[in-house]
Amino acid sequence: MAIGVFGELPDAEEVSEAPEIAVEAVSAFSKPLYWMFEMGHAALDPLRVMADANRLYYRNPANPLAHTSFGKSMSAACEMFERTTRRYGKPDWGIEDTVVGATRVPVRIEVEWERPFCRLLHFVREFPTPPRRPQPRMLIVAPLSGHYATLLRGTVQTLLPNHDIYITDWTDARNVPLSEGRFDLDDYIDYVIEMFRHLGGGVHVLAVCQPAVPVLAAVARMEAMGDPDVPASMVLMGGPIDTRQNPTAVNDFAQERGLDWFRRNVITTVPWPNAGLMRQVYPGFLQLHGFMAMNLERHLQAHADMFGHLVKGDGDSAAKHREFYDEYLSVMDLPAEYYLQTLQTVFIDHALPKGEMTHRGEKVDPSKIRNVALLTVEGENDDISGVGQTRAAQTLCSSLPDDMRAHYLQPTVGHYGVFNGSRFRAEIAPRISDFVLSHNWPRKGDNAAKAAMEPEKPKAAAPKA
Repeated sequence: MAIGVFGELPDAEEVSEAPEIAVEAVSAFSKPLYWMFEMGHAALDPLRVMADANRLYYRNPANPLAHTSFGKSMSAACEMFERTTRRYGKPDWGIEDTVVGATRVPVRIEVEWERPFCRLLHFVREFPTPPRRPQPRMLIVAPLSGHYATLLRGTVQTLLPNHDIYITDWTDARNVPLSEGRFDLDDYIDYVIEMFRHLGGGVHVLAVCQPAVPVLAAVARMEAMGDPDVPASMVLMGGPIDTRQNPTAVNDFAQERGLDWFRRNVITTVPWPNAGLMRQVYPGFLQLHGFMAMNLERHLQAHADMFGHLVKGDGDSAAKHREFYDEYLSVMDLPAEYYLQTLQTVFIDHALPKGEMTHRGEKVDPSKIRNVALLTVEGENDDISGVGQTRAAQTLCSSLPDDMRAHYLQPTVGHYGVFNGSRFRAEIAPRISDFVLSHNWPRKGDNAAKAAMEPEKPKAAAPKA
């Protein structure tokens, strides 16, 4: 988590150290550091090319040195240098098919909806014949908190066999031109509402961590307006609905520092040659340094082990290292106004649980939610969103009847385990699917379907003359 106070961390369930150490390490020189980072990265390009060429030279089976300890060590050293100095781009989803029932079904990814700061992706399953089991549509709102949406690859893969999946693919702020305007928490909520309206009523929404607040706010605003395109159900997982409940080190750190400290120390401008030149952001590389600093000794040991695996020719272990760090080291910049507004609203003011949160000047009132079923999921060992923070949504959505709400606390998992891993696949995902099916409307994308489920009211008799 580190300085991204609402960030995701692939191994977050193992994190135990407070984030302030990481912040102090980078905050003192964050303002000019982005420009220095770009220049340093450019200066290392020729060395990376040379290192990669030497790696291929010492790994070539035709080279006698490739079969010696010296050659293997040189090849490993060159690879480690190249990997530790490169900029990791956005990872691929790598989802080409899924198994529905006993049938392997091809999957293709389509862009369903697009705005400057986000794309809505649709994982289209190409069924040879229509499936017998209902396949509810599900919109997964991925965190905009440092890592790319591909962090939820395992979540998508687990839910894909039983659901028609859409997911938010947030854009790296450094790639958004300044001419596209700003993006803050209000804009985030606007985006979510637009997606609901684009997909039509009856979709099910799943929010992982940070999006729990804007998704709940979007649904509350739509219900208050009587919008017919509200989702059928809402699943909030490990989200900071009320960070006063069982506060973690992350929550305490935000309270202690205050908004001005974050504005002074972690906000900077995007340098040339990025498309978002001069946009104010919370840069991804600062977040990454914070992530690494929280468990520096463990990361150093992992890289030392990687070097040993390469020298020994342990390809499987090296491949696992590459797979993990290709995702872990891929980070994105966050728009400064969004980061700061979220920090203020969620972690400092606790505006939502206090009934003080607004969207475009209108009060966000979760008690207006009457037609959207609610499932909240928490991890027993979550040190990012403490136990009780997500469940607080159950209290806020006071108008929902008992048969439209449920809560589940998963034992022995941390933050990451709430939405990924073996326990998610075996214990959490089946509960989500059952909840969604029990609140699914007969005809997907048609709000008239919900009305059709209710008995028709008798028409009033015509008045006598």
